[in-house]
Amino acid sequence: MSINISVVIPIYNEEGNIISLIDELLPIVDKIGGGEIIIVNDNSTDSSKDLVLNKKGSVNTSIELLSHTVQSGQSAGLLTGIKFASNNTIITLDGDGQNDPKDILSMLEVWKESEKHQELLIIGHRINRKDTWSRRYASVLALKVRKIILKDSTPDSGCGIKVFSRNLFLSLPYFDHIHRFLPALTRRQGGDVISHAVSHRNRFSGDSKYNNWQRFRVGLVDLFGVSWLIKRSSFPIKFIVENKEK
Repeated sequence: MSINISVVIPIYNEEGNIISLIDELLPIVDKIGGGEIIIVNDNSTDSSKDLVLNKKGSVNTSIELLSHTVQSGQSAGLLTGIKFASNNTIITLDGDGQNDPKDILSMLEVWKESEKHQELLIIGHRINRKDTWSRRYASVLALKVRKIILKDSTPDSGCGIKVFSRNLFLSLPYFDHIHRFLPALTRRQGGDVISHAVSHRNRFSGDSKYNNWQRFRVGLVDLFGVSWLIKRSSFPIKFIVENKEK
Protein backbone atom coordinates (compact mmCIF):
# COMPACT_ATOMS: atom_id res chain seq x y z
CA MET A 1 0.00 0.00 0.00
CA SER A 2 1.50 3.33 -1.05
CA ILE A 3 -0.47 6.52 -0.66
CA ASN A 4 0.37 9.92 0.74
CA ILE A 5 -1.98 10.91 3.54
CA SER A 6 -2.56 13.84 5.84
CA VAL A 7 -3.67 12.80 9.33
CA VAL A 8 -5.48 15.67 11.02
CA ILE A 9 -5.92 15.60 14.81
CA PRO A 10 -7.57 18.49 16.67
CA ILE A 11 -6.58 18.63 20.34
CA TYR A 12 -7.48 20.59 23.44
CA ASN A 13 -5.61 19.81 26.67
CA GLU A 14 -4.50 16.30 25.65
CA GLU A 15 -1.05 16.28 27.31
CA GLY A 16 -1.66 12.78 28.64
CA ASN A 17 -2.72 11.35 25.28
CA ILE A 18 -1.22 13.03 22.26
CA ILE A 19 2.36 11.69 22.36
CA SER A 20 1.21 8.08 22.79
CA LEU A 21 -1.13 8.58 19.86
CA ILE A 22 1.64 10.04 17.68
CA ASP A 23 3.92 7.11 18.62
CA GLU A 24 1.24 4.70 17.40
CA LEU A 25 0.70 6.69 14.22
CA LEU A 26 4.32 6.94 13.08
CA PRO A 27 4.75 3.30 11.96
CA ILE A 28 1.30 3.36 10.33
CA VAL A 29 2.21 6.40 8.22
CA ASP A 30 5.51 4.75 7.25
CA LYS A 31 3.78 1.51 6.30
CA ILE A 32 1.28 3.32 4.09
CA GLY A 33 4.07 4.98 2.16
CA GLY A 34 4.41 8.39 3.73
CA GLY A 35 2.52 11.52 4.58
CA GLU A 36 2.15 14.01 7.36
CA ILE A 37 0.60 14.31 10.80
CA ILE A 38 -1.10 17.63 11.47
CA ILE A 39 -1.89 18.48 15.09
CA VAL A 40 -4.23 21.44 15.56
CA ASN A 41 -3.88 22.80 19.08
CA ASP A 42 -7.10 24.60 20.05
CA ASN A 43 -5.46 27.05 22.46
CA SER A 44 -4.68 24.38 25.06
CA THR A 45 -3.81 25.52 28.57
CA ASP A 46 -1.69 22.48 29.45
CA SER A 47 1.65 21.29 28.06
CA SER A 48 0.21 19.71 24.88
CA LYS A 49 1.90 22.25 22.58
CA ASP A 50 5.36 21.86 24.11
CA LEU A 51 5.14 18.06 24.05
CA VAL A 52 4.22 18.04 20.35
CA LEU A 53 6.99 20.53 19.53
CA ASN A 54 9.55 18.31 21.26
CA LYS A 55 8.25 15.24 19.43
CA LYS A 56 8.26 17.07 16.11
CA GLY A 57 11.98 17.68 16.40
CA SER A 58 12.85 14.08 17.22
CA VAL A 59 11.34 12.14 14.27
CA ASN A 60 11.76 12.05 10.50
CA THR A 61 8.04 11.90 9.67
CA SER A 62 6.53 15.31 8.99
CA ILE A 63 4.65 16.54 12.06
CA GLU A 64 3.04 19.96 11.76
CA LEU A 65 1.71 21.84 14.78
CA LEU A 66 -0.89 24.55 14.18
CA SER A 67 -2.18 26.56 17.13
CA HIS A 68 -5.39 28.55 17.40
CA THR A 69 -4.93 31.78 19.32
CA VAL A 70 -8.55 31.55 20.53
CA GLN A 71 -10.34 28.34 21.50
CA SER A 72 -12.58 27.62 18.52
CA GLY A 73 -13.82 24.01 18.79
CA GLN A 74 -13.24 20.67 17.12
CA SER A 75 -14.78 21.50 13.75
CA ALA A 76 -12.66 24.63 13.48
CA GLY A 77 -9.61 22.50 14.26
CA LEU A 78 -10.49 20.13 11.44
CA LEU A 79 -10.98 22.99 9.00
CA THR A 80 -7.64 24.55 9.95
CA GLY A 81 -5.79 21.25 9.54
CA ILE A 82 -7.50 20.24 6.31
CA LYS A 83 -6.88 23.63 4.69
CA PHE A 84 -3.20 23.33 5.63
CA ALA A 85 -2.87 19.71 4.45
CA SER A 86 -0.49 18.93 1.59
CA ASN A 87 -2.30 15.76 0.47
CA ASN A 88 -5.81 15.19 -0.82
CA THR A 89 -6.39 11.99 1.19
CA ILE A 90 -7.40 13.09 4.68
CA ILE A 91 -7.63 10.92 7.77
CA THR A 92 -9.06 12.36 10.97
CA LEU A 93 -8.65 11.04 14.51
CA ASP A 94 -9.72 12.24 17.93
CA GLY A 95 -6.82 13.33 20.09
CA ASP A 96 -7.82 11.35 23.19
CA GLY A 97 -6.46 8.00 21.98
CA GLN A 98 -9.84 6.24 21.81
CA ASN A 99 -9.48 5.70 18.05
CA ASP A 100 -6.97 2.96 17.19
CA PRO A 101 -4.59 4.07 14.39
CA LYS A 102 -4.31 0.45 13.22
CA ASP A 103 -7.83 0.77 11.80
CA ILE A 104 -6.47 3.24 9.26
CA LEU A 105 -4.92 0.36 7.30
CA SER A 106 -8.18 -1.51 6.70
CA MET A 107 -10.08 1.71 6.00
CA LEU A 108 -7.55 2.66 3.33
CA GLU A 109 -7.97 -0.76 1.72
CA VAL A 110 -11.66 0.09 1.26
CA TRP A 111 -10.65 3.53 0.01
CA LYS A 112 -8.34 2.08 -2.62
CA GLU A 113 -11.07 -0.23 -3.92
CA SER A 114 -13.40 2.69 -4.63
CA GLU A 115 -13.40 4.65 -7.87
CA LYS A 116 -15.17 7.67 -6.34
CA HIS A 117 -12.52 9.12 -4.04
CA GLN A 118 -13.63 12.70 -4.54
CA GLU A 119 -17.18 11.92 -3.34
CA LEU A 120 -16.53 9.22 -0.74
CA LEU A 121 -16.57 9.30 3.05
CA ILE A 122 -15.43 6.25 5.00
CA ILE A 123 -16.43 6.61 8.64
CA GLY A 124 -15.69 4.35 11.57
CA HIS A 125 -18.42 2.38 13.32
CA ARG A 126 -17.36 1.72 16.91
CA ILE A 127 -18.60 -1.80 17.58
CA ASN A 128 -17.47 -2.15 21.20
CA ARG A 129 -17.74 1.36 22.58
CA LYS A 130 -15.83 2.12 25.78
CA ASP A 131 -18.10 5.01 26.78
CA THR A 132 -20.45 5.31 29.75
CA TRP A 133 -23.93 3.82 29.41
CA SER A 134 -25.40 7.33 29.37
CA ARG A 135 -23.27 8.35 26.41
CA ARG A 136 -24.11 5.16 24.52
CA TYR A 137 -27.80 5.75 25.22
CA ALA A 138 -27.51 9.33 24.01
CA SER A 139 -25.89 8.09 20.79
CA VAL A 140 -28.71 5.61 20.16
CA LEU A 141 -31.26 8.38 20.71
CA ALA A 142 -29.36 10.72 18.38
CA LEU A 143 -29.28 8.03 15.68
CA LYS A 144 -33.06 7.63 15.85
CA VAL A 145 -33.60 11.38 15.61
CA ARG A 146 -31.19 11.68 12.64
CA LYS A 147 -33.01 8.88 10.85
CA ILE A 148 -36.31 10.72 11.22
CA ILE A 149 -35.17 14.27 10.46
CA LEU A 150 -32.20 13.81 8.11
CA LYS A 151 -32.99 10.36 6.71
CA ASP A 152 -29.44 9.48 7.78
CA SER A 153 -29.02 5.87 8.85
CA THR A 154 -25.24 6.04 9.46
CA PRO A 155 -24.84 3.95 12.64
CA ASP A 156 -22.07 6.06 14.18
CA SER A 157 -21.89 9.53 12.65
CA GLY A 158 -19.95 10.86 15.67
CA CYS A 159 -16.98 8.53 15.25
CA GLY A 160 -13.76 10.53 14.99
CA ILE A 161 -11.84 8.24 12.63
CA LYS A 162 -12.70 9.02 9.02
CA VAL A 163 -11.18 8.94 5.54
CA PHE A 164 -12.24 11.42 2.87
CA SER A 165 -10.80 13.77 0.28
CA ARG A 166 -9.68 17.28 1.10
CA ASN A 167 -11.67 18.50 -1.90
CA LEU A 168 -14.87 16.94 -0.58
CA PHE A 169 -14.58 18.52 2.86
CA LEU A 170 -13.78 21.97 1.50
CA SER A 171 -16.77 21.79 -0.87
CA LEU A 172 -19.19 21.35 2.04
CA PRO A 173 -20.90 24.32 3.71
CA TYR A 174 -18.88 24.92 6.86
CA PHE A 175 -20.43 25.55 10.29
CA ASP A 176 -19.50 24.78 13.87
CA HIS A 177 -20.05 21.07 14.73
CA ILE A 178 -19.99 20.09 11.04
CA HIS A 179 -17.97 17.00 12.02
CA ARG A 180 -21.14 15.41 13.48
CA PHE A 181 -23.03 15.70 10.20
CA LEU A 182 -20.47 14.73 7.56
CA PRO A 183 -22.40 11.63 6.37
CA ALA A 184 -25.62 13.59 5.73
CA LEU A 185 -23.76 16.44 4.05
CA THR A 186 -21.72 14.04 1.89
CA ARG A 187 -24.93 12.42 0.64
CA ARG A 188 -26.34 15.90 0.01
CA GLN A 189 -23.46 16.38 -2.43
CA GLY A 190 -24.35 13.15 -4.20
CA GLY A 191 -21.48 11.27 -2.55
CA ASP A 192 -21.26 7.84 -0.94
CA VAL A 193 -20.81 6.96 2.73
CA ILE A 194 -19.30 3.67 3.90
CA SER A 195 -19.43 2.71 7.59
CA HIS A 196 -16.44 0.57 8.55
CA ALA A 197 -16.19 -1.45 11.76
CA VAL A 198 -13.42 -0.12 14.02
CA SER A 199 -12.25 -0.72 17.56
CA HIS A 200 -12.74 1.72 20.42
CA ARG A 201 -10.55 2.13 23.48
CA ASN A 202 -10.61 3.82 26.83
CA ARG A 203 -8.96 7.22 26.94
CA PHE A 204 -5.27 7.05 27.72
CA SER A 205 -5.71 9.89 30.20
CA GLY A 206 -8.07 12.68 31.26
CA ASP A 207 -11.78 13.22 30.82
CA SER A 208 -14.07 14.06 27.92
CA LYS A 209 -14.43 17.77 27.16
CA TYR A 210 -18.19 17.48 26.60
CA ASN A 211 -21.13 16.17 28.60
CA ASN A 212 -24.34 14.72 27.20
CA TRP A 213 -26.35 17.90 27.83
CA GLN A 214 -23.85 20.03 25.91
CA ARG A 215 -23.93 17.60 22.99
CA PHE A 216 -27.73 17.49 23.00
CA ARG A 217 -28.17 21.27 23.23
CA VAL A 218 -25.89 22.20 20.35
CA GLY A 219 -26.78 19.09 18.36
CA LEU A 220 -30.51 19.84 18.35
CA VAL A 221 -30.03 23.31 16.88
CA ASP A 222 -27.57 22.01 14.28
CA LEU A 223 -29.87 19.11 13.41
CA PHE A 224 -32.67 21.37 12.25
CA GLY A 225 -30.17 23.65 10.54
CA VAL A 226 -28.75 20.77 8.51
CA SER A 227 -32.27 19.56 7.74
CA TRP A 228 -33.12 22.99 6.34
CA LEU A 229 -29.88 23.04 4.34
CA ILE A 230 -30.57 19.66 2.77
CA LYS A 231 -34.14 20.56 1.86
CA ARG A 232 -33.01 23.84 0.27
CA SER A 233 -30.28 22.15 -1.75
CA SER A 234 -30.54 21.26 -5.42
CA PHE A 235 -27.63 18.78 -5.16
CA PRO A 236 -26.67 16.61 -6.88
CA ILE A 237 -26.76 18.59 -10.12
CA LYS A 238 -26.32 16.33 -13.15
CA PHE A 239 -24.80 17.70 -16.33
CA ILE A 240 -23.14 16.64 -19.54
CA VAL A 241 -20.46 18.37 -21.59
CA GLU A 242 -21.82 19.39 -24.98
CA ASN A 243 -19.61 19.42 -28.07
CA LYS A 244 -20.60 20.72 -31.46
CA GLU A 245 -20.50 18.04 -34.10
CA LYS A 246 -17.96 18.67 -36.82
